[in-house]
Amino acid sequence: MKALALVSGGLDSTLAVKVLQEQGIEVAAINFTSPFCRCSNHAGCGHLATHMARQLGVELQIEACGEDYLRLVEQPRFGYGRHLNPCLDCRIYKFNRAKEYMRRIGASFLVTGEVLGQRPNSQRRDALRLIDRETGLEGLVLRPLSAALLEPTVPEREGWVDRARLLDIRGRTRTRQIAMAESFGLRDYPCPSGGCLLADEGFARRARDFLRHGGHLTARTATLLQTGRHFRLSDHTLGIIGRREAENAALEQLAEPDDWILRVLEHPGPVALGRGCVSEADLQRLARMVVRYSDTPAGEAASVSAALPAEEEERVLRTTAAPQTELDACRL
Repeated sequence: MKALALVSGGLDSTLAVKVLQEQGIEVAAINFTSPFCRCSNHAGCGHLATHMARQLGVELQIEACGEDYLRLVEQPRFGYGRHLNPCLDCRIYKFNRAKEYMRRIGASFLVTGEVLGQRPNSQRRDALRLIDRETGLEGLVLRPLSAALLEPTVPEREGWVDRARLLDIRGRTRTRQIAMAESFGLRDYPCPSGGCLLADEGFARRARDFLRHGGHLTARTATLLQTGRHFRLSDHTLGIIGRREAENAALEQLAEPDDWILRVLEHPGPVALGRGCVSEADLQRLARMVVRYSDTPAGEAASVSAALPAEEEERVLRTTAAPQTELDACRL
């Protein structure tokens, strides 16, 4: 008997695989990468899933969420959670993709590390039923960490899996999972819980503003929304200012031909990007902000270079720093 595990690289999905392996079930794994992963590991969830797969000796398929996923984020059928997280639609999307892969490899059922009540939007009992029904996987999704609290699935009813050896974990605490990891000898396991930027308040606020003003999500704009300090300069213009050297470099790489790039000439400071229909007033305002975050002495004027990536010529604006109240008024 073969199962396909949907893994994030986090502790729960790692344990779900291990629980089935302890029953002699052959397990393959699939991981979906997206621009919104915020794992503490800089290489992201795909790297963590690979690390997990190596530890457990399972074959891992990594697939990227495509443009159809980004459109789903913009207009989810089942709405958002607390922020911009379309958790139900996201799970349905990934389950449907996993179902296709199950058929290709001859797996009989799907396994997840979901825990009843752990996430308020997608791991309620009714939400789990909805996801299974919408994907046509009713009875074929086994959640080993909470299976004893849920209706028996086909693998349990058919005796492929011993239900008595499945668990009854519920809620957000991971005390039992951490203890299980110790008992399985998983001392170098990934972060106990992963994360999604769409559920982050700050990122969601910037993304909502971006979409409200006519933006569309792409891999590049998703990265841009994670980079720097964001300011709504006007209805038509977004300003972004780097916070560190890596972000300054990223802003220059992410700039489109009609974006403005600004930097202070006489003193160390950040790079700024102006996107949209940048008016003269917007440009002057962004220049004042760049001076504010530079090493320009308080009260002194500074020269700010402003250029379009597609053009060789640059403008030089002479200005003083914006007051803190000006920054606070338009910060996202």
